[in-house]
Amino acid sequence: MTLECYPLTPERWPDLERLFGARGACGGCWCMVWRRKRADFQRSKGEPNREAFLRIVERGPAPGVIGYLAGAPVGWCAVAPRSEYVALANSRILKPVDDRPVWSVSCLFIARKHRGQGLSAALIRAAVEMAASRGARIVEAYPVEPRSRQADAFMWTGLASAFARAGFKEAARRSASRPIMRIECQ
Repeated sequence: MTLECYPLTPERWPDLERLFGARGACGGCWCMVWRRKRADFQRSKGEPNREAFLRIVERGPAPGVIGYLAGAPVGWCAVAPRSEYVALANSRILKPVDDRPVWSVSCLFIARKHRGQGLSAALIRAAVEMAASRGARIVEAYPVEPRSRQADAFMWTGLASAFARAGFKEAARRSASRPIMRIECQ
């Protein structure tokens, strides 16, 4: 089967809710962890994050792409200008590489039964295409490169290997397990 990817529009919101489930993908996040200051995010886990993310989707433009297999939602990849992710501004490890404007892939989620099938790279490529169509010149990501087996919940920024398969190259590394990877848009 081929993964079909589409921008997350208000019409596709019910599909994202089905994909994320009651827990909002992971611990009530609803893809808001980078969009809020840390304390605000912690206070907003669950329904407040869901409502905030729905408002972002309704306002547009689409904050990422949702992937489908045989019509069922199986994956999500968030991408937006880095400036929309306020929590990144305070990160020493993920501080800007340079002063060039970038878009950031901030979240990657694959439904449990579809993990390990290579869907991440396809979702990432679709997110880069969407960003490029909206003017992005560089797309950046903050994947993990764990030294040992980690719980899937800690892989929400994706694995470095998936980004490499999608054409990203390492641009900086300030942590042994977290490279900053980039791709130039065509």
